Amino acid sequence: MRPNLSPLGIFGILLVGAGIALIASQNVLIAAGLALLLAGVALVVKSIISGMLSSWGMM
Repeated sequence: MRPNLSPLGIFGILLVGAGIALIASQNVLIAAGLALLLAGVALVVKSIISGMLSSWGMM
């Protein structure tokens, strides 16, 4: 996965990780919920983009 990311994408992942770590320092349960939410959104976006690219014949 890492070779497919630009430096901006890697920076974004680091920011998300830092944000979840900051929230976890205050409340672990809320941080776990946010992490699950972000993972779910990422899977939905990946599915939408894959479906769109396959309908265009690019995959």
